Amino acid sequence: MSDTSDAPARYTVLVKPQLADKEGHPVHGNPLRVVSVEATGAYGESGYPRFEGEGVQAEIDPETRTVEAVTVDGQELPYGWVAEIADK
Repeated sequence: MSDTSDAPARYTVLVKPQLADKEGHPVHGNPLRVVSVEATGAYGESGYPRFEGEGVQAEIDPETRTVEAVTVDGQELPYGWVAEIADK
C-alpha cells in the first residue's frame, strides 16, 4: 500500500445493481444511489482509508480509486451489485 497523504478527502460513490442485457449477459445499470463520502482518518479491515457519508461506509484505495469494501445502510451489497468511484 502506498502513502495516502495525497488522497482526496472526499469521493463520490456510485452504487449500481446487476441487470441483464437482451442476451442475458450480466451488466451493471445506472446508479441507484450516488453518495458523497468523506475521509474518517481511520483505516478499515482491508487496510485502506475509510470514508463515510449518507449511510455508506467505504474503504477506498486512493491509488487505484477502487472501492475495496462497502456497506450501505449497514448492509453488504446484494450479490452482483457494485460500488464505484465517479469520474473526476
